[in-house]
Amino acid sequence: MTESLRDILDAVARGVFPPADGGTTVVAQHSPRDAGVLCFTAHSVVFTDEDPVGVPPVERSRDWGRVYESLAATECDALSASMNPRFLAALMERTGRTSETIDAMLVASPLPGEPPLPLKEIEDAGHPRVAYARRRRDDVRVWAADGGVLTTGRGIAGRLEVSVEVDEGGRHRGLGRSLVAAARHLVAEPLWAQIAPGNARSVRAFQSAGYLPVGSEILLSARRGPRAR
Repeated sequence: MTESLRDILDAVARGVFPPADGGTTVVAQHSPRDAGVLCFTAHSVVFTDEDPVGVPPVERSRDWGRVYESLAATECDALSASMNPRFLAALMERTGRTSETIDAMLVASPLPGEPPLPLKEIEDAGHPRVAYARRRRDDVRVWAADGGVLTTGRGIAGRLEVSVEVDEGGRHRGLGRSLVAAARHLVAEPLWAQIAPGNARSVRAFQSAGYLPVGSEILLSARRGPRAR
């Protein structure tokens, strides 16, 4: 049975990683919305359907051969080829997508009991962070705290993801760390986070709340409007 993207992520959440063999695994997208690249220790995973309108599995397997050809064309070390701009540009051109940032990928297990700070779930919110989450995630839920917002939703391969937003006046008081720690009490499955590596404050907050770095990722998003030529 072929391993799916969700299978790989579920295994990583349990601490079971792809083999550190310098290789690349290519799997199908879980949904039309999400394509991209995940990098673990000495192994990367490319998830793409190549043709944005979808193709039969037999034809798709031929397209995946082009992924490996493009990786080889970067003339880079195998450990870094999947994040090389030349490879990503070729993948975007073929799929008609554009890239987001390369993020650190972290995961944490759920915790029992009530959250360590008061939270109020809200059904609808105009907060920019909430609107952003709803563009890239499904089953979004939002909680408000004094000075911040906590959002969860299903993203890549249906995994449960978390993000937080802290008001300007609530920063430097540990609220971000408290929010991401509280999120672990609201779920019953592993909780994932994606953080720009340069956002050191956020990285420290997640790590201090028990989230473990497991790799890096880049998402390829569908372009809005006609495909660039």
